Amino acid sequence: MAKTISLKNGLRTVLFWSIISAAFIGPGTVTTASKAGANFQVDILWALVFSILATIILQEAAARITIASDKNLGEIIAIKYGKERSQWIKWLLFFSILIGCAAYQAGNILGAIAGLDLFLPNISKSLFTVFLGLICAAFLWIGNFRIIANLLGVVVALMGIAFLAVAFNSDIGGTEIVGNAFIPQIPEGSLLLIIGLIGTTIVPYNLFLASGISKGQSIFEMRLGITLAVIIGGIISIAIMIAGTNVVGEFSFQSLADSMSAELGINAPLLLGFGLFAAGISSSITSPLAAAVTGKSLIGKEHEKWDTQGSSFRWTWGMVLLIGIFFGIFQSTLGFKPVGIIILAQAVNGILLPLITAFLLLVVNDERLLGEFTNSAFSNILMLLIVGISCFLGINNVFKAIIRALEWSDVSDLFILKMVLTLVIVSFLAYLIFKKR
Repeated sequence: MAKTISLKNGLRTVLFWSIISAAFIGPGTVTTASKAGANFQVDILWALVFSILATIILQEAAARITIASDKNLGEIIAIKYGKERSQWIKWLLFFSILIGCAAYQAGNILGAIAGLDLFLPNISKSLFTVFLGLICAAFLWIGNFRIIANLLGVVVALMGIAFLAVAFNSDIGGTEIVGNAFIPQIPEGSLLLIIGLIGTTIVPYNLFLASGISKGQSIFEMRLGITLAVIIGGIISIAIMIAGTNVVGEFSFQSLADSMSAELGINAPLLLGFGLFAAGISSSITSPLAAAVTGKSLIGKEHEKWDTQGSSFRWTWGMVLLIGIFFGIFQSTLGFKPVGIIILAQAVNGILLPLITAFLLLVVNDERLLGEFTNSAFSNILMLLIVGISCFLGINNVFKAIIRALEWSDVSDLFILKMVLTLVIVSFLAYLIFKKR
């Protein structure tokens, strides 16, 4: 029976869904959004606004699947592609999420270390990385991570409030903000940051998270919670970008902290540093866990090895955790720069996003699984638009890498080729949807 919604229930459901906004406000968001502001002011704000709207649409679709079927997204995909000839689809999605989580984990560890460096600059980064890894492994091993994640989330929220205060004191005008929020432009050298903004906001594994936590809610309650929680997180992300516009000279966490101190008159390095440290630790627990939970729902639902104490479950989160530890220990030896690695991690997830979104789109159009909760024509148009934009940006980035590698000079006709490839992908998805309907 559908639930009724009251003011008390409404506030409770927003708090309940705030885990989604907390999940994408981590070191990646702080780094990517503030660097975007420092390098391009608010010229690429549209990418962040697009990401916020896309997050609401995709999270709603993933949660609606669970409400309609009483099964999470991974279980539905496992049912839909459970036949022997389509087993590869489940493994493809699992490895995509695994790669994305590993990329995030590298950024999480480096973000935590960079935050600590702001207020304890003389500490050994390698030793701290090992210590941080052991803490995360202990919580993941015993499965008791909720309390520390909630406590650290409070610190991250305080950091978000500080960014909001800086944004309100900024010289950026309202007209400039509104104009750049809805008029797309890609300044020279901004593509990696644009894809990074998308990847750090529309976190692919959050689709599985939204699906998993929506059980027992009504459609209205779920939509209210997701919309308000993501908008709150989005406003903080926009504030972080605006705060980044105050950075003078080359971007770094220290220069960002200095610009915040100038605006607020407080010890911003301590606040920013502890906020990054807290976000890094909580996210360093979340990313490995998300990879293992996704693996369990996609390929290991009936196997004991994929229980939370099972070997496959633990190997999965352990592998993701070790990748982050590797980047943390060898960042100085191999010349890794935290800001660059964090942004690259978000870009990797931005490129993987079209694949995850495409499969989500096919699932929410399967009337046999969802019945009356199947996607409407309007929802399909919006989701196809999300796939198209993220596909084009991903293809554009791949082409740039190829051009750089082959040292091509005449690339005047490649824009048309990129558009054609994007339209082919979107048209094929539209055909599959029409065939199902």
